[in-house]
Amino acid sequence: MRMTFVAISILALSASTVMSQEKSRAGLPQLGDVAPSFTAKSTNGTIDFPKDYDGSWKIIFSHPADFTPVCTSEILELAEMQDDLKKMNVRCLVVSADDLDKHNQWVKSMESLKYKNRETPKITFALVDDHDLTIASKYGMIQPGVSTTKDVRGVFIIDPKNKVRAMFYYPMEVGRNTEEIKRTILALQTVDKNTVFTPANWEAGNDVLLPYVKNSDEKGGQAKPTDPDTYEVSWYMFLKKMQ
Repeated sequence: MRMTFVAISILALSASTVMSQEKSRAGLPQLGDVAPSFTAKSTNGTIDFPKDYDGSWKIIFSHPADFTPVCTSEILELAEMQDDLKKMNVRCLVVSADDLDKHNQWVKSMESLKYKNRETPKITFALVDDHDLTIASKYGMIQPGVSTTKDVRGVFIIDPKNKVRAMFYYPMEVGRNTEEIKRTILALQTVDKNTVFTPANWEAGNDVLLPYVKNSDEKGGQAKPTDPDTYEVSWYMFLKKMQ
């Protein structure tokens, strides 16, 4: 009888663990999904997301805790490119698993630092209080099998229609590349505007790939592009000059 009770308890615990993991997986938005909405306190007041950011590209930048060295370096780099992002119609939102009081202290501390011998500009983007992990759960940031917040280090790029367009995940030991995040948004904006693709290692102003070139001859062969700015690399690969 006792052995039966123990076996049932183990099965119940296992089922609970599996359900918890499945819930975490289910919360992870897919590319093209509408970004999960939330309301939360922040260093810029109460945030109603995405309503307060409608019409803009958005970056959600998540952190496991305040006053951590890697995360601090990332926010300082984001602050350094604030003006560039504003010109690109991009707004940042930093979500951290600490509370608002600690966020305010962290911002005050960072604005007094001279990282890389630079004067730190005023941090204008909001740091959001997610101490109860509500936002982290909605965005699937709590990884299955992980009981701490150390893996809450995601980046979500969301377009003006509030669709998730790109996601990145980084380990706690490795600082995120803010230039790559900026490059990805520039690439997505170029793709949307010109109906093109971007090749590997693309940078703003570089040539882009055409999704296709229509066939025009009677035999069904590949048509040669008539646009002087378009050139052929192979019958299945055409590029267009952007400068």
